[in-house]
Amino acid sequence: MNKIIEIFKEITTIPRCSGTHQPFIEYIKNYAKKYNYICLVDNYNNILCKKENSKAKLCIQNHYDIVCLKDNCIPTIVEEDGFFKAKESTLGADNGIGCSYMLWLMSEGYDCEYLFTSDEEIGLIGANHLELELNASYMLNIDSEEEGEICIGCAGGVDIFAKNSSKTIIENTENYELYEIEISKLPGGHSGVDIHKNVPNGIKLIAEFVKENKGLLLDINGGERINSIPVNVKAIIAFKNYPSIKVHDNICISKIETKSEHLNIWNSNITNFIYTFANGVRGFDKDLDVVLNSINLAKITTNVDDIEIELSARSMSNFELEKIKKETKVLLESFGFEVKTAGKYPAWKPDINEFTNQVLNIYKKYDDGASLEAIHAGLECAIFKDKFPNMKIASIGPNIFNPHSTREKVEIESINKLSKIVKEIVDSI
Repeated sequence: MNKIIEIFKEITTIPRCSGTHQPFIEYIKNYAKKYNYICLVDNYNNILCKKENSKAKLCIQNHYDIVCLKDNCIPTIVEEDGFFKAKESTLGADNGIGCSYMLWLMSEGYDCEYLFTSDEEIGLIGANHLELELNASYMLNIDSEEEGEICIGCAGGVDIFAKNSSKTIIENTENYELYEIEISKLPGGHSGVDIHKNVPNGIKLIAEFVKENKGLLLDINGGERINSIPVNVKAIIAFKNYPSIKVHDNICISKIETKSEHLNIWNSNITNFIYTFANGVRGFDKDLDVVLNSINLAKITTNVDDIEIELSARSMSNFELEKIKKETKVLLESFGFEVKTAGKYPAWKPDINEFTNQVLNIYKKYDDGASLEAIHAGLECAIFKDKFPNMKIASIGPNIFNPHSTREKVEIESINKLSKIVKEIVDSI
């Protein structure tokens, strides 16, 4: 089973940050040719590999892009205490590991449909726009992140984009002084599966710092991805006095040695919105033992003419998702923002069927505690269920901790254990 780990290490050297496609596409084309598979690529950089006269009943699917907290990052893998980690970056086990299982099965000659989708981490773009035809009756996704949990349902999501252009030039008659405020090295995490863990939100903390110290906002930029809890934020703030109320240990304060006769400040409603916004969990489903509704303030950017904010809302219910979207839109508009929404993907209603039971029965041979679960995160499975209503779908995966952050790690023993389960599932189909 070490071949899966060898493949993972190999593909980790290939640039795969969201939005980067061609290096991995070329790798897969060559790999498919080596093992006698057809390789098809659509206009959205999705890749489908299959046998020439395939009779595949099973499609195995994973996205190939990874979250990079720095542009063009190629993770450096470190092995420590039974885990693979990365040196000062995300690891890309989400979802390099899933792709590694697929490539391993291809090297073993299995007649499956192997679907590698693009840009999952920036809005499930590949899955949403899939142009490739699937004929399989079943789909096994390997993008889950907790051993023993077989995912049969997930949250839907919608991205919310807000813009505020209200700023004023004022005379600095009260001798405000300028400071650069920076917060970094926060834990970060996935804004779905980690949203209930009280992970500090860098944008919220900066707004709290500004309000508590009665500052004026001149510039603010922060957040990494729309599906991540923000780690790094910088702002230029004017204060009458040195800011003494430090709301978090990671906040750094640097005085800017420039006197300004006039200040170009943003409307206080921008800071007021961030400060008062109820970020995080909005509801919990006791029956599914999972977060029902949540919303995360993910990114903020200062442009010449406006400040832009990006939020990501999730719900296990399409009705509740629509409700939280409308409520957030109205709230933002009341603070003077223009609002647009995009990137909506449906909730995947939990579905127990002959395929999910088969996966569960096989899994229980290796783990008595295995169970069917739903998760508060967006999986491409929801989109495929919408596109192919008759397809039976399940999602599994090894233990991956803290995805989308520099603390991401994958358990090596779990990779090996899951390989046996995956192989038996494929053999059984």
